Formats: sequence, structure tokens, C-alpha cells
Amino acid sequence: MAVTDPPAPTIPSETAGRGHAREDIKEDTEAPREQANRRWNEILQETRVAQTGVQILFGFLLSVAFTAGFRDLGTIDRTIYVVTVVLGAAATGSLIAPVSIHRFLSGQRMKDELVETAHRLMMFGMVLLALTIGSTLLLILRVVLPGLIAEFLVAGVMLYFALCWYALPLWLRHRATHKGNT
Repeated sequence: MAVTDPPAPTIPSETAGRGHAREDIKEDTEAPREQANRRWNEILQETRVAQTGVQILFGFLLSVAFTAGFRDLGTIDRTIYVVTVVLGAAATGSLIAPVSIHRFLSGQRMKDELVETAHRLMMFGMVLLALTIGSTLLLILRVVLPGLIAEFLVAGVMLYFALCWYALPLWLRHRATHKGNT
């Protein structure tokens, strides 16, 4: 772990049943520095998951251009491929950037700025990753399926991503806020 600050203390389990999420209890009892350290550690864990996926996908995308079937792709599919590779590169950059920023800012007492910037880069990187996955799926399904079936399937998958990755967390946050106000 590259964090130079001490880890945040754990909260005793008996506080978990008071009607608040465990996360809310931590934020209420943590000092600002402890909260920043905890949030940074969470971002690091999330980054590890996202980076692995985007790097495997990006590696696959880079290899496609060197396959025999690539020459047979039409102009539209080649354009989709180029857009997909660019999206994958941008997603890779956004999801790896927090590590680079941390390396440059380590020891500078800028943890709050680091956490906020890493959070924004991760959110943007996840949008780019979803678009990369959708574009990859479109490219593959256009080769495999006839007509507009590929486009409809990709639209369904992208809608599912939007629901799981964005709408669901926002709904859960709204619901938790609403419960907290009653």
C-alpha cells in the first residue's frame, strides 16, 4: 500500500445496527485526515478492479488489427474499431492516472485534493470503460449477427450498464438520504 498516512481506525461492530450505514458511521466519527486516508484506500481497491478489466480489454483491442479477418472489415467497422481503441486508451489513462498523481504528490500533504481528483478520474474512466465495452461489443456483434440485431443488443447492454453503474447507485443514495431525513 502506497499510502504514507496511518490507516483509519475501525469502528466497533455494535455501532453498525443503529439504522445508519456503516459507511455513514465511519464518516461521522473519523477525523478529516482519517476519512481522506480511508477514501484513498477505497479508490485504490476500486482502481485495481477497473484497471485489470480495461487493460485486458485494451490489449485484446490492440491485437485485433493484426488478425487476418481485420482486412475484411468495411469502413464502418474500421471506424468503430478506431473509436473503440481510442476510448480504450482514454479509459486506461483515466483509470491509471490516480496512481501517477499519487506518486507525484506523495508526501505533499495534498490527500484531499488527491482523493477528489482520483474520484473524478475514476468516474470519467468508468464512463469511458462502459463506452469501450459497448463499442467492442458492437464491433464483434456486427461481424457475427445480421441486420440491426447487433445494434439492438448493444443498446440493451448499454442500458443495463447505465442502470447498474449509474442509476442504481444514485437511486440508493437518494433512498438513503430520504430515509435519513425521516
